[in-house]
Amino acid sequence: MIASVTDPDGRRIVLDVVGWQHILDNHPEMAGHQSAVLATIRAPDYRRADPRPGRERYYRRGVGPSRWCFAVVDFSSVPARVVTAFATRRDPDGWRP
Repeated sequence: MIASVTDPDGRRIVLDVVGWQHILDNHPEMAGHQSAVLATIRAPDYRRADPRPGRERYYRRGVGPSRWCFAVVDFSSVPARVVTAFATRRDPDGWRP
């Protein structure tokens, strides 16, 4: 485990080595932005269900290397774990400021 964070619902979520390596391999712009991923989960500006059952999407504006930081958490294991995260300029579907 690299880090642990609690989401707004009080659920413990971990960022493990496998999750972080996936993020770095697929989204190299996130290198150096581990704290942005954790902040996104701790205090998201927007959340919604992921298309995959048992997962949730977290979004936060103004952290990380772009307009939004986006993280996906899988709750099918205990503790829940971050499975991916990346930066995006696009507003999330359903977002209303």
